[in-house]
Amino acid sequence: MATVDLFAIGNALIDQEFKVSNEFLTQQGLPKGTMHLADGETQANLYQKLQATQSYKGQASGGSAANTSVAFSALGGTAFYGCRVGNDELGSIYLSGLNEAGIQTATQSISEGVTGTCMVLISPDSERTMQTYLGITAELTAEQIDFEPLKTAKWLYIEGYLSTSDSARVAVKQARALAKAHGVKIALS
Repeated sequence: MATVDLFAIGNALIDQEFKVSNEFLTQQGLPKGTMHLADGETQANLYQKLQATQSYKGQASGGSAANTSVAFSALGGTAFYGCRVGNDELGSIYLSGLNEAGIQTATQSISEGVTGTCMVLISPDSERTMQTYLGITAELTAEQIDFEPLKTAKWLYIEGYLSTSDSARVAVKQARALAKAHGVKIALS
């Protein structure tokens, strides 16, 4: 019998949500409805401007595969999430948020570095514009993933965004091989 129904691997990002004006998006050079990758300094500068001039709405554990895992759990399934977060306050918040949603995680997901963030900017017409700083999740390796729950899972869910990282591709390859060896179905977003 499976210990979890879904074993997911993905980028760990804290979503910081702000209600913003169209003018703010234009001033920041962020075309509405797009997603941009940013470095840490650019992300920190945007966050300061958002806090000073826009309406903060909250934060949540995010990332494509994490969001899927939370929805899966909310619909009654059991899930484990393999990821990499920093040994910082946001990393702790991230894993706690997933655990509160019923998602199993592992302490080996925590490593030195900065947890990634996604600034989710919601304009008056409810359109989302995002700026993402991957932080330490960009360096996800197999060492941060507890593969044991995968051996008895029903599904392996792989976040497609991991294909941009050499080290994450190695981890995904290992997960795929393990899933195949144990008869676990594989899904790729």
